[in-house]
This record gives sequence, C-alpha cells and structure tokens, in this order.
Amino acid sequence: MILEMKVPSPGESIKEVEIATWLVKDGDYVEKDQAIAEVDSDKATLELPAEASGVITLKAEEGDAVAVGAVVCLIDTAAAKPSGSAPAPVTEAPKAEEKKVEAPKAAPAPVATYAAQAPSPAARKILDEKNIQPSDIVGTGKDGRITKEDAVNAVPSMGTPTGGSRGTERIKLSMLRRKVAERLVAAKNDTAMLTTFNEVNMTPINNLRNEYKDEFKAKHAGVGLGYMSFFTKAVTRALQLYPDVNSMMDGDYKVAYDFCDISIAVSGPKGLMVPVVRNAENLTFRGVEAEIKRLAIKARDGQITVDDMTGGTFTITNGGVFGSMLSTPIINPPQSGILGMHNIIERPIAVNGKVEIHPMMYVALSYDHRIIDGRESVGFLVAVKEALENPVELLCDNNPKKAFEL
Repeated sequence: MILEMKVPSPGESIKEVEIATWLVKDGDYVEKDQAIAEVDSDKATLELPAEASGVITLKAEEGDAVAVGAVVCLIDTAAAKPSGSAPAPVTEAPKAEEKKVEAPKAAPAPVATYAAQAPSPAARKILDEKNIQPSDIVGTGKDGRITKEDAVNAVPSMGTPTGGSRGTERIKLSMLRRKVAERLVAAKNDTAMLTTFNEVNMTPINNLRNEYKDEFKAKHAGVGLGYMSFFTKAVTRALQLYPDVNSMMDGDYKVAYDFCDISIAVSGPKGLMVPVVRNAENLTFRGVEAEIKRLAIKARDGQITVDDMTGGTFTITNGGVFGSMLSTPIINPPQSGILGMHNIIERPIAVNGKVEIHPMMYVALSYDHRIIDGRESVGFLVAVKEALENPVELLCDNNPKKAFEL
C-alpha cells in the first residue's frame, strides 16, 4: 500500500511551509513516528514524523515551499524492512586506513622546525607580550634557537592586502528567519518607536536569592529561583499600573487587555524564540519559573509549537546573558512595548550621600509612541525599578517564605 504523506497544518494562519532539511534519503526504510524532515513555517521549525513504516519516496526538495495539505513524500508500507549487510563498511575501511598511514609522513617537518625555533623562557615572555608566534621569526641562537635579542627585535607581521582566505558563501535564509527579518523591519517602519532607560540596583534581589534559592530549589523539584521571575512579577505589576503599555494598535482603535501574557525571548538551536507565559499576573514565583523552564526546554529541544509562541501582550528580552550592557530592543509587533534586561556589573553609586559598590543593571523600555505617551512609558519603567529594588514589600507582600511557597 502506498501512503501519501501530506503537510499538516502547524497553525490556523499558516498556509505553507518550507522543507528545511530532509533527515532521510530517497529509498530509505523509515519507521513509524521517525522524524523524516524539518519544516520551517514563518513562526517555528517543526519536525515531520513518518505516519507509517516502509520505504520512502521524496516528492519535494530541500528549500521548496509546500502548501499545507500538499503531498511531500510517499511511503510504501508493503515493503519489507531490509536486513543490514556488512560488506559495504568492510570494503571502505582500508581506504580510511590508507589515509591514516599517509598522514604522519608530512608531520616531521613542522615538528622539527618548531623544535629548532623553540624560544628561551625570556624570549617566550617577550613574544607573548607582542602576540608573536615563535614560528613567525627565525632564531639566531644555536641550532636556530630564538634568543631574547631575537624576541626584542621581532616586529609583528602586518600581513599583506592579498593574504588570507577571501571565500564567500551564499546561504538562503530559513522561512522563520525571513519572517523575523520582515517583522523587525515592519516594527521599525510602522511604529513610532522610542526607548527610555533606567538602572536597577540588584542588591535586594541578590540578597533574597542568596537566602532562599537553595530552599526554593529543594522544595520545588529542581526549579530554580532566577532573575526572570522577579522581572516578570515586576512587569505584570507595572502593566496593571500603566495599562496603556499592555495595549495594541488596531487601525484607528486601541485594543486593551485585562490580562498579562508575557512573551519571553529564549535562545534555541534555530535562533531566537519568543514563547508566551499566559496570565503571568496570576502566577507565583514558582509558577513563573516552572513555566519558563518548560518553554525553554521545548525551545532548546526543537519541540516548541506555534501555539506556544502565539499571542503575548508584552515582551521581556535578556541580552545580559550574552554580555550586553545596553541596547534598544525592537518591539515585537503587534505589541506596544518590550523590556530589555542587560548584564549585571558592579559599579560605584551614591547611597545616602556615600559612595558604595553595588551590582547594577541597565534596563530599557522600547515602546510605540503612537499609543504610549512619555508619562506612561517612564512611569512604567520606574515602577519596574521600584519593584525590583524593593521586592520584599512590592513583590512578596512582606512575606518571602509565603511568596516562594516554602
């Protein structure tokens, strides 16, 4: 029996997908539920599992755009599973051995050259300071040894205009990456985007985490007490104080929400994903951390779905994990605001008229000025700052143990 495998619908608004990678070859025998291809939509990369066991015939090439419901391959379910045969690998083995035997013949020359040019300890120190490799200079000492004088006189090579590789490679962007690029350009062109900045003293949160993180993790089955739950709780509180930041433009109308679906930017093997934590305003610290962990694992394992990333009323992105000190994050349309977190650096600040060293973080709010005025944007970011700098009172209701469910 010949089974026609058709492209399933990844989501209501998706009409076509792109064959990103075939994980099998034409004529291979596949098992039921085996992943046979990765397909890109404009929202996610998904695996396509075999619907039955049998011999597969591919009907689309990598890079082809295929409509949802179109046939992408055939599976001959009547075909018998072939038995494995050893002759092929046995015949190829001697070729690999021959290559291994030939390789050492060329090795003695560079080894001998390096030995002849080995610098003295003093010369080595000078060359390291100049960032010069011993192989780049000729020693004048006995048996070609590099002396201290050689190292002192050595001049770093400036190279030549024609030196080095000048290769290029043209790679087609995935459908997901093309859609992300389109949305980013649209966000810049179609919104009146502005960014306001502030800084947060992270000492209070660090103190809370240091006091409770071990007990929190032990109590909640390995779920850690990270920074993201504090930021998510601070953001949902600020969104309720400044609801315009939790709204969107729809033509001549403003769409306001009485819930906070927070999109959290996470890094996955296919690039940046933005899954949504639903009704984050109702979640506890444990609830936020557990949900973010669940979504991050799905993104890392390539199991994230379109539904996981659909919606969202506000976004939080953390460039600090990559070392970013300050940035202007781009709005995630059709949302009107995005909060950028950054790395934490100890800096001197004035506290009650005295200079103290504290772990500080710059935060940035990019917002659509068409719908959010300066008062709301600045007030929102100040509210986030206040909550993060006074988490016991404003985020834990003066009872951290109860807030952390300990």
